[in-house]
Amino acid sequence: MISILSVVLPIFALTFVGWLSRRAGIFGPQSTRELNRFVVYLALPALLFDIVAKAEPAQLWQPGFIAVFGFSTFFFFIITVAISRLSGAEIGSAAIHGLNGAYSNAAFLGFPLLIAALGPASQTFTLIATINTVCVLFAFAIVLIEFGNQAGGHPLTIALHVSQALLRNPLVLAPLCGALVMASGAGIAAPLDAFLKLLGSAASPCALVCLGMFLAEPRASEQAEAGKTALLVALKLFVYPALTLVLALWVFPLAKPVRDAAVLLAALPTGTGPFMLAEFHRREGALTARVILISTVLSVGTITLLLAVLGRS
Repeated sequence: MISILSVVLPIFALTFVGWLSRRAGIFGPQSTRELNRFVVYLALPALLFDIVAKAEPAQLWQPGFIAVFGFSTFFFFIITVAISRLSGAEIGSAAIHGLNGAYSNAAFLGFPLLIAALGPASQTFTLIATINTVCVLFAFAIVLIEFGNQAGGHPLTIALHVSQALLRNPLVLAPLCGALVMASGAGIAAPLDAFLKLLGSAASPCALVCLGMFLAEPRASEQAEAGKTALLVALKLFVYPALTLVLALWVFPLAKPVRDAAVLLAALPTGTGPFMLAEFHRREGALTARVILISTVLSVGTITLLLAVLGRS
C-alpha cells in the first residue's frame, strides 16, 4: 500500500498544483492549450524517441507477453470504440473513448510500481507495454481521429489527407525515427542524449499540471457524462485486466511472473496521453480528464487488492 501511495501521490500533487495555479489566476485562459502544445510537439516526442531508440531488439522479443498484452490492448480498444460508435459517438470521439479504456499509464506508473512489486526483471515487460501503448496504440488512435476529421470526402482523398496528417504528427514521427536509430545500432550521441533526457523528462509533470489546469477551467455542469465516465473507469480498472488474465491463463499461457506483470500493467489507471490528444483535437477533453483523475484515485485500492490476490495465487 505504501509503495503504491508513494508512486501515486506525486501525480495528485502535480495535478493539484495545476488546478490551484489556474484557480489563483497565475495562468490565463489560453495557458492550458499552450502548455498542452508544448507537451505534444516537444516534450512527449522527445520521450517517445528516447524510449524507442534505446530499446534493445533482443530484449524486447518476449512473444508470449507481447501476444497477451498486445492482443488484450487492441481488442479492448476496438471493443470500446465499437461500443462508443453504437451509442452515437463520432469516430474521432470514439477513438478517444477507446484510449480512455485501453491506455495504461505504463510509462510513469508502471516502472516504479512493477519494480517495487516484482523486482528489476519486470522492467523489460514495462518497456514493451510502454512502446505498445504510447507508440503503437497512440498512432492507431491518431489514424482514427484524422479519418474522422476528413470524413465525407472521397476515400482516396481521405487516405491522402490522413497520410499527410500522420507524417506531420510528431507523436508518430518521433517513435518511427527512434525505431530507425534502434535498427541501425548507431546509438545516440551524448549531447543529444542529454537534450532528450531534459526535454522528455518535462512530458509527465507538464501533462499533469496541464490536466489540473484543465480541471480548474469553469464549465457548465456535465451530469449527463457521469455514466459514461463511470463506464470507462470500470472498463479500464476491471474488465481490461480481467481480459488480460484470461488470455495469460488459457489462450497464451504465461509463467506466473510474466503473467503478473501483464495483469498489473493492464490494471494501471488511464495515463495522460489520451488527455493530451483529446485537448489537442478538442474532443472529449472534460470526459478524459475525469477518467484519468478518478481511475488514478481508485487504482490505489484496486491495485492494492490485485497485488494481494497475485501474491496468494
